[in-house]
Amino acid sequence: MTQQSLWQFIIEQQEKLLTQVVQHLGLTFLSLILAIIIGVPLGILIARKRKFSGPVLGVAGILQTIPSIALLGFMIPAFGIGARPAIIALLIYALLPIIRNTYTGITEVSPTVIEAATAMGMSRRKLLFKVELPLAMPVIIAGIRTAAVINVGVATLASFVAAGGLGEFIFGGISLNNTNMILAGAIPAALLAVLLDQGIAIVQKSGYRLFQKLKYIIPAVLIIVGAAYVFSSVSGNKIKAGFTPEFMGRQDGDLGLRSVYGLNVNPVVVNDAIMYKAAYEKELDLISGYSTDGRIKAFDLYVLNDDKKIFPPYYAAPIIKTKTLKKFPELEETLNKLAGKFNDSVMTDLNYKSDYLKQTPEKIAKDFLIKNNLYKNSVKGNSGTVRIGSKIFGEQYILAEMYKMLIEGYTDYKVETKTGLGGTKICFDALMNDAIDFYPEYTGTGLLVLLKPSPQTLEDVSQSADKTYAYVNSEFGKQYGIQWLKPLGFNNSYALMMRRTQSQELKIKNISDLKKYFGSK
Repeated sequence: MTQQSLWQFIIEQQEKLLTQVVQHLGLTFLSLILAIIIGVPLGILIARKRKFSGPVLGVAGILQTIPSIALLGFMIPAFGIGARPAIIALLIYALLPIIRNTYTGITEVSPTVIEAATAMGMSRRKLLFKVELPLAMPVIIAGIRTAAVINVGVATLASFVAAGGLGEFIFGGISLNNTNMILAGAIPAALLAVLLDQGIAIVQKSGYRLFQKLKYIIPAVLIIVGAAYVFSSVSGNKIKAGFTPEFMGRQDGDLGLRSVYGLNVNPVVVNDAIMYKAAYEKELDLISGYSTDGRIKAFDLYVLNDDKKIFPPYYAAPIIKTKTLKKFPELEETLNKLAGKFNDSVMTDLNYKSDYLKQTPEKIAKDFLIKNNLYKNSVKGNSGTVRIGSKIFGEQYILAEMYKMLIEGYTDYKVETKTGLGGTKICFDALMNDAIDFYPEYTGTGLLVLLKPSPQTLEDVSQSADKTYAYVNSEFGKQYGIQWLKPLGFNNSYALMMRRTQSQELKIKNISDLKKYFGSK
């Protein structure tokens, strides 16, 4: 298969890219105008009442230090998913530079100028608008400029809460090992930051008079772009769908739904950490998920039957370089102790304990190993260090802990865990670059994301779990020098799911049944 160039990818995805750019600008502009409306008066207030300056700037500073992902996470329980939590989070990030620069600009106006204006009989209101604000305006606009650039960058995380933007391409590309997709999101985001920064710089250099001329035009532009964002985010479907970034770009995902089922679901893109709860709370009706996820049981979701078979087998197994197995001769036998110890219901139950009962991966792993007579107390290793990686979801944390306990109990090796490495691309790149020694992978992901076979090969090898495993093991050995160890026994494939009550009400059992509720591709 020929390698697609970045330009070809952009041409092919130009409609989606344009939508994401509009969404990104909409998020940035709406949050920025709200931050200006709140931040500038606050800055003026603390310049007048300076005893409040410490607490106000302190609180704004603390909010600024909260990691953006964490801040978005805090927003979800209060505001749900979509534009609202993203805009509020961006507003919070934009406040500090605007408040601080407004305060600084006004307090640094020369006392002599203030005294002269007062002597001429100016009221406090006239003094503010005729003297202080014009003189402080370059500093205030510098704060707005900083806030705008910050928001362009942070807005890439809006896809975490299904708010759209260029983060959809960036995170989808990371998950899918697709450099073109990453660049298609990252380059426009960088350009938007530069253009916005330079545009505001022109206003800053031109001074207060230009700002006075543009004071009605600028808000109008911001509002128009914001309205365009809202319009681009509206779906006309009766059922609201939400898919993960990785699912959006996969043949066993949205691409397969379009090409095989003829479904144009028009989903919002949402992080898998929140999509199950969003379905349970009726913010989403149809989601992409994983067939062994414990949240299916926790939130009483119904998995639709894949009647046209777009989801290949996804059997889990550790993948490791052949040279690493030679370096650690006891490792293969130790890792294979988990082979065949699982089935789908066992893994679902373990995930349920993590996702819903909130048990730690360490406890779940230890209890499982004890139950299966595999647990041994760890011995102090001195024959080298094995580094275990994992992706960023509960099942992988559990498996990583099991492997850690097995290695420490059955070998003389030390263990380091590097969990939560993100999607497939990050984990696989870490393995190839010797940053980790092995991690649990899935045969379907190895087939579709990493090997990317021709349609004919895909059809041939995805007919059975054994064929898929044999093919990926053979090709990984040839192409990467990587070996798949024995499968664990469960199949964690992609799946589409709905609330059970809704699926019964609408009489939807198969994916094909969705066609009456969505437009064709």
